[in-house]
Amino acid sequence: MRRFKPEAGERDAPACTRAALELLARREHSRSELERKLAARGFSEEVRAHALDELERSGSLADARFTDSFVRSRVAKGQGPQRIRAELAQRGIDSAEADDGLAAAAVDWLATIRAVRAKRFGPELPRDYAERARQARFLKYRGFDSAQIRAALEFEIDSD
Repeated sequence: MRRFKPEAGERDAPACTRAALELLARREHSRSELERKLAARGFSEEVRAHALDELERSGSLADARFTDSFVRSRVAKGQGPQRIRAELAQRGIDSAEADDGLAAAAVDWLATIRAVRAKRFGPELPRDYAERARQARFLKYRGFDSAQIRAALEFEIDSD
C-alpha cells in the first residue's frame, strides 16, 4: 500500500486531512501522534491544526476513542495500569483522560495480574524470597502497583 506523501505544492489543508485520514484508517491515533506524524511529512503547523480540528469536529479523531482502544489492547497484552498510564502520557493523553479510559475498561486488575503471573511462572506461588522478588520485579515492570503485586503473590490461584 502506497503511503500518501504530498508533493511540494500539495501541502494544503485537504492534503493534510487526506494524509491524517489514511493514518486513522490503519488504527486509532491520538491528536498528538497525528500532529507529530503530519509534521514529519512536511505540513505546516497552521495546516496541521486546521486539518486536525476539522477531523475532531467530524468525529474521525477522538482522543477518548483512542484511549479506550489503547487500554483494551494493553490489558489484553497483560500490562498493568501504571504502564498503560505512562504509555498514554507518551502519546499525548492527559492523566485525567487516561484515568477515565482505565475506569471505563472496568478491568479486574487482581484477576489480570494473577493470570499474567501464572502464565509466566506457572500456578505455584513462590516458595522463597529470591523467587518472590523475581516475580515481583517482573510484575512491576509490567505496570502493576505494589498492592496488586502483594495480593497476587499471597493467595493461591484456583486451578479450575
